[in-house]
Amino acid sequence: MATRGAQQLRRAGASQHESFLRHAGYRWLKVALVVSFVAILIYGFHHPSPRPGGGTWYGYVLGTIGALLILWLTMLGLRKRAMTTGAWSLKAWTSAHVYLGLALVVIGTLHTGFQFGWNVHTLAYVLMMLVIISGIYGITAYSVLPRALSDNRGETTQLQMLESLRNLDRQLHDAAQPLDHRFAAMVRMSLDDDPFGGSLLTRLSGRYPDCGTRAAQAAIREVTGHRPAIGVDPLEKVDVLLERKEAALSRIRQHLRLKALLEVWLYIHVPLTFALIAALTAHIVSVFFYWG
Repeated sequence: MATRGAQQLRRAGASQHESFLRHAGYRWLKVALVVSFVAILIYGFHHPSPRPGGGTWYGYVLGTIGALLILWLTMLGLRKRAMTTGAWSLKAWTSAHVYLGLALVVIGTLHTGFQFGWNVHTLAYVLMMLVIISGIYGITAYSVLPRALSDNRGETTQLQMLESLRNLDRQLHDAAQPLDHRFAAMVRMSLDDDPFGGSLLTRLSGRYPDCGTRAAQAAIREVTGHRPAIGVDPLEKVDVLLERKEAALSRIRQHLRLKALLEVWLYIHVPLTFALIAALTAHIVSVFFYWG
């Protein structure tokens, strides 16, 4: 009995730590592959006149399936608010969202019959592909970046890292008191600098060419001609603190960069999804208008 109980606990633990991509033995990947294969197979034997497209019976079938699938995929945001288990747990829903979303590439493309132009129909298709591409980025980000975040952060939290930075600033302020005006002004370049300022691109790249701390240390070493000697020059303590602060800044900036890379796709994916729904609505209305 004890052995059986241990096995059940191990299976439960493995299930809890199972990735949404691997959920239920890649169940939804298999479903998506079957759906895509069947769609391609029927398309291959479908020979409408004069050519395939959204206006054929098969085009209408694929268009209906694609439209309903798009609307269902947008429900994930609402589904996240309800934490449940079982066949339609959040993990299962997310897995289906990913793989059926990828199946839309096949369904949507076959629906067009490879006919594109400067119209609302092609606009809807392009927006659909952009939503899918941004979703692929999101999958990749959530598969890779959390571990990188954890490795960079170590045992500390973001608040602890920021508090450590503030502590270094306090030490720098005190260490700069004995310095003359010229060197004190150099230290103020670090203390008065906004270490996380800049555009979104700056944060995403993690490069801060105008870093005040780096400039302050470079200015001090340029004046002295070398790194101050330990125990001789009072600038030594300031130099060491600036070096520690630069290392702390590098760690925090990397943390913020990884967080931005993890979150930025949502600022693209969500607006594109709303644009897709609008274009899809226009596409459907125009089709039935001309059909009627």
